[in-house]
Amino acid sequence: MPHWLQLMYDSLPTLLWAGIRFTIPLTLLSFALGLALGLGTAVARLFGARPLVLVARFYVWVIRGTPLLVQLFVIFYGLPSLGILLDAFPAALIGFTLNIGAYTSEIIRAAISSVPKGQWEAAYSTGMTWRQAMTRTILPQAGRVAVPSLANTFISLVKDTSLAAAITVPELFQSAQRIVATTYEPLILYIEAALIYLAISSVLSSLQARLEVRFGRYGGMLEANP
Repeated sequence: MPHWLQLMYDSLPTLLWAGIRFTIPLTLLSFALGLALGLGTAVARLFGARPLVLVARFYVWVIRGTPLLVQLFVIFYGLPSLGILLDAFPAALIGFTLNIGAYTSEIIRAAISSVPKGQWEAAYSTGMTWRQAMTRTILPQAGRVAVPSLANTFISLVKDTSLAAAITVPELFQSAQRIVATTYEPLILYIEAALIYLAISSVLSSLQARLEVRFGRYGGMLEANP
């Protein structure tokens, strides 16, 4: 077996374990929390009182206007100067959650805004409250519109978790860096890490395509039976 292939074979379990133990949990938790934060931010910007709208806008402006890597450094390396000490994984989780929350809030806000006002009027005419109209009528329709963009954000997040290596989270990419430090084979190990990310992204892209087809059929049923 060629040396490069043997090296990839030997390092594969370590990289996969790092992905299972850190990369996947970090991705899932960050996206779930970020999605909840994004929904709250979007609702605040669309329907909140003016002070709440200003806070939500400021949050989105700051997060979208600064690099994710800088945000992670501020949280992990900067906050200790204020007496706030965080372990690497919680710091990464907070950073990714805040980042995802800002971007998904714009996606959700646009999706909610795309729902015709007549849907609100129809919901109110049946006696629904604002909360009921939002949860039963508006969000299901907005969700169908937002799915492709949210799925793309999730796939991007999988790759962005490699930035957590910069704040010492032992995820997939940092595991590759550690192996490189002992084998002195950066090209082989980084290509292997890239292939793993590519495989994960390809699987997620396939799932995204199926999900979009399913939601497309659901949307067609709604249009055929208004």
